[in-house]
Amino acid sequence: MVNPKVRRLWTFLAALAATMWGISGLFAKGLFNISGKITPMWLTQIRLIVSGIVLLILAAVFKQKPLATLKNKHDALVILAYGIFGLLPVQLFYFMCIQVANASIATILQFIGPFFVLGYLAFTHKQIMRRLDIIAAICAFIGVFLLSTHGQFNHLAITPVALFWGLLSAVGEATYTLIPVNIVKRVSAMVVTGWGMLFAGLSLVIIHPQFQAIPNKPAVWFYTGAVIVIGTIIPFQIMANALRYVIPSTASLLDAFEPFSATVGSVLCFGLLMMPMDWVGSVLVVVAAMALNMTPKKKKNKIHNQSN
Repeated sequence: MVNPKVRRLWTFLAALAATMWGISGLFAKGLFNISGKITPMWLTQIRLIVSGIVLLILAAVFKQKPLATLKNKHDALVILAYGIFGLLPVQLFYFMCIQVANASIATILQFIGPFFVLGYLAFTHKQIMRRLDIIAAICAFIGVFLLSTHGQFNHLAITPVALFWGLLSAVGEATYTLIPVNIVKRVSAMVVTGWGMLFAGLSLVIIHPQFQAIPNKPAVWFYTGAVIVIGTIIPFQIMANALRYVIPSTASLLDAFEPFSATVGSVLCFGLLMMPMDWVGSVLVVVAAMALNMTPKKKKNKIHNQSN
């Protein structure tokens, strides 16, 4: 049995990890504001490749044998698919939404990813949707509508492009959750994520290399380092360890700190003006996503998700 003090400590750390993910979006927005040469494609490549290498080095230090994992062709293909169809879209489209909108909108739209998971399971596994799931889905739709229009039917508050990238990011969040669900039961999550990030980053370099001259300013490298360290490496390690002491449903509820920190940070740092309907929409999306975890443990479809 876990000591209550230890559980409280890791609950706090899990909330801190979610907050770090939200704050990292603010650093990304700051980067895009510095220069047009700093693109979501460039930032995604740097973040994925550097983070992947660091995680694989850590995995080797902890004797998790990252190289041995690739000897299994099936596992290697699953990790490749996880990187290209999961990690790549969830990070690239998230940054693209931040560039054309802000970290708050991008994070909140990405938060509806679990509903795409729910729809996939209902369609492919004939999983029956509970009344709570249906109500939550309706609330999430209303929340996105309020965010997109400020509650006015004849007015679009965010650009169609931002909405498009945000929803694609949410789809990426779903594939990021679904693809590795079986392999992480046998292989270290650090190894799977490390190789997935490296494969995703290298595939982006091959498809669309970004070698333009990035402004050599201290702020650029500080923000980039913050996105990598604060937005990836540290929170990943915290959340991976927190799940040993905090039940997944509680950890999922703590994910609400991500959109909260991104929204507050956007208001304080970038002067984002939030209308009353924006706050209502944000709360509806977050509460709806958390409601999916309100189910008896024995009935829960256990899909563990570790975020950007």
